[in-house]
Amino acid sequence: MEQYTGSQIVVLEGLEAVRKRPGMYIGSTGTRGLHHLIWEILDNGIDEHLAGFCSKIDVILQKDGGITIQDNGHPTKKIPTVRVVYTILHAGGKFGSSAYKVSGGLHGVGASVVNALSSHMIVEVKRDGKIYRDEYKNGGHATVELEDGLLPVVGKCNKSDTGTKVTFYPDDSIFETVEFKAETIKKKLKEVAFLNKNLMINYIDQVTGEEVTYQEEFGIKSFVAYLNRELETLHSEPIYIEGKSGDIEVEVAFQYTGTYSEQINAYCNRINVVDGGTLVTGFKTGLTRVMNQYARELNILKDKDENFDGKDIRNGIVAIISIKHPDPQFEGQTKTKLGNTDAKVAVEDVFSSEVQRYFDKNVEVLRTILENSMKSYTARKAGDKARNAIMKQLSDVDTRSKLASCSSKKPEECEVYIVEGDSAGGTVKTARNRRTQAVLPLRGKIINVEKATLEKILMNNEIKSMIVSFGCGIGDEFDITKLRYDKIIILTDADVDGSHISTLLLTFFYRFMPELILEGKIYRGLPPLYKVEYETTIKSKKKKQSEYLFNDFELEKFRKIKDNKIISLQRYKGLGEMDANQLWETTLNPETRILAQVTISDTVEADEITTTLMSSNVPPRRNFIMEEAKYAKIDV
Repeated sequence: MEQYTGSQIVVLEGLEAVRKRPGMYIGSTGTRGLHHLIWEILDNGIDEHLAGFCSKIDVILQKDGGITIQDNGHPTKKIPTVRVVYTILHAGGKFGSSAYKVSGGLHGVGASVVNALSSHMIVEVKRDGKIYRDEYKNGGHATVELEDGLLPVVGKCNKSDTGTKVTFYPDDSIFETVEFKAETIKKKLKEVAFLNKNLMINYIDQVTGEEVTYQEEFGIKSFVAYLNRELETLHSEPIYIEGKSGDIEVEVAFQYTGTYSEQINAYCNRINVVDGGTLVTGFKTGLTRVMNQYARELNILKDKDENFDGKDIRNGIVAIISIKHPDPQFEGQTKTKLGNTDAKVAVEDVFSSEVQRYFDKNVEVLRTILENSMKSYTARKAGDKARNAIMKQLSDVDTRSKLASCSSKKPEECEVYIVEGDSAGGTVKTARNRRTQAVLPLRGKIINVEKATLEKILMNNEIKSMIVSFGCGIGDEFDITKLRYDKIIILTDADVDGSHISTLLLTFFYRFMPELILEGKIYRGLPPLYKVEYETTIKSKKKKQSEYLFNDFELEKFRKIKDNKIISLQRYKGLGEMDANQLWETTLNPETRILAQVTISDTVEADEITTTLMSSNVPPRRNFIMEEAKYAKIDV
């Protein structure tokens, strides 16, 4: 089997930019960004597994705060290459595709970015009966001298032993926290095991002594069963389909539940493509065609021109689509959508032919699914009249009393603030730029959409106001090209009520207008938490200055530098405590404000958390909140 050598490494640029703007490379410097470091190193072992080199990965949480990821893959042929991979951005064997026929890494920046954001990293490589070691400090600066161009040998091993072991310590001057969350890591490792059939992953927590092994013989079939573990299912086992079309390997697993939603999670080369793309289109097209064909053959659809809608057929489905593609074309920097047209053809062909083989042998399962589709079809037809009546009412909703619109009619330069309450809404209306910034105050909390039908949701006055203000409709009538604003900004107080309102709004958008999130239109405004006044010396004269701080992490950093100079510290309890000038300066001015764009990086996690937090099932919600509370900071 081919190996990659030093000559296949492509060097593009240096590391300093990563430390200056870490968010560009790992998304954030919070908990999500911290754990992203693990996934980047883990991906290297997974790519080795996809290439046929690796069967085992160990993830070890160290007592001193570091983390070790070790695989038994096939490291570089030329040992100096290790240093290139870990110190040069955009340097990786994946750029030369002969060694890796299938790879998840699109940009090849993983290892070097982790090094750049670590205070300390150690890399050990087993090869040819020897153990080589390299070490880096303070963001990727090598501390080991090469000997005749080679890394020093620090030990011996069996000639048959190969692999790479990486230990790193995130830099606490960059991250808001450097404390890894065991549950986050274990959840990810479980998902990785589902997606990589028979790969053994050992999790070892040296802090608590916990050890867990993840290995899934049935891969994504077990994944679907796991997702449905607490749901009523319409047939006992998930249906599993696999096959190959050209160079593309296709796996699909799906099962129907008693819910009224659909959950389709797509992966290309083990990357969760959140926006789906061509592989999801291929699955939906194949499923719709095959099920309509069977419905007519079994006389469930009596009119030859009558068809189930795709949504009728997918009602209650939970599906995983996973493909291996030799040359994936992801749309966007964040790899959230697959663009290859051959992926659509491959998934549709493999799924259509193989699912018919299954259904021909399992007619009872087929009938159960078709009956579910008929129920959905009948309910949709009956509900259409009621829904259409409510949708017509929307055109009569008068938002003038609530919405303070902006004068510009160009969506690309307009934004709307959704503000909690009339009081804060009044201040925001005064402070805003009236040409480009609209304000929509909400009176009270919106309905919890997890527990209500669309008809009931559409009767909620606050939701009606949002739909009319946005201008792009809802449900089947949703059209993002008609959206009147480039940004929809949720602006609430930083307290429990504010967090609850934000969660209710995000749940509504996720369930009924997901395109707004997927297209990057939803933001959270982040008003400052503190105003600090301090004394400074300018040209031998003492002067009083003030600064806004947006979270506890910023306050801690500020105190380390200027603690003895602080005169006063004000903690804002709500937006109403700021006057219009302060609100403009800190929260509305595009030049100085901080906005957090709402994104979905993992569809499985998003769906699970939304269901857990917003459903009627109390014990899972309590467990989730208690687990997350361990990592929350308490202000006294």
